[in-house]
Amino acid sequence: MIFGKIWSAFKAQLNKVANYFWTADPIAQLQYEYDQAVEQMKSGRQGLEQYQALVQRVTRQVAINETHVKNLEAKVKSYLAVGDRETAGKFVLELQKAKNELAENQNQLKIHQEAYGNHLTKIQHATKKLQDVKEKIQKYDADLKMSRAEAELAELSKDFNFDVTTDFGAIESVIQEKIDKNRAKVKVSADLSNEGIVDIQKEQAMEKAVADQALRDFELQMGMVTPETVKVQDTTKELGPARQTTTN
Repeated sequence: MIFGKIWSAFKAQLNKVANYFWTADPIAQLQYEYDQAVEQMKSGRQGLEQYQALVQRVTRQVAINETHVKNLEAKVKSYLAVGDRETAGKFVLELQKAKNELAENQNQLKIHQEAYGNHLTKIQHATKKLQDVKEKIQKYDADLKMSRAEAELAELSKDFNFDVTTDFGAIESVIQEKIDKNRAKVKVSADLSNEGIVDIQKEQAMEKAVADQALRDFELQMGMVTPETVKVQDTTKELGPARQTTTN
């Protein structure tokens, strides 16, 4: 009884190991079963070829029997035609024996042909089934790989959760802060670049006015213009914009 329990426990462990290897790589297991079936199919085809050789031998024997029967019939007719009934009787007995042998071989040929046809149909059907199994293995293999890849991607997307509470989220926040600081520096530099422009423009305008006054003084000293002419030009310059404004 104890040995029986030990044996049962041992078989249970073996079954556990067998199930592990069975489910570890189901595609490989299917491929193994397919290869085994293909080997059996090869053996079945060889047996079918041998059976067909038997059919050919029986067919040839039937043809020989038919020729022999025809020859005996011709001899019986010939001896009857010349009135030799005794010899004709001997060939008639041989003819009966030949006909019986022919009928037996014809019956055997029919049986063998039907059996060959049945085996051929079975092998053709099994071949088609094997082709279906092969296509299923390829499909299962592709589906299994695709589902495994999808599962890995799902797991990967869960790990790469860019939340602020994760390390990746914290790193992303630091990067954004650096980007904001860099952009702030650029904005400040742009704003500072506009400072002093008004003062520079005023200084340039003042320099231009001084230059214009110096030029008038030079023209007066050189007699190129008179004070009255200068006053008229100044008046024209002052009234010019006003008139334009009024006209507009």
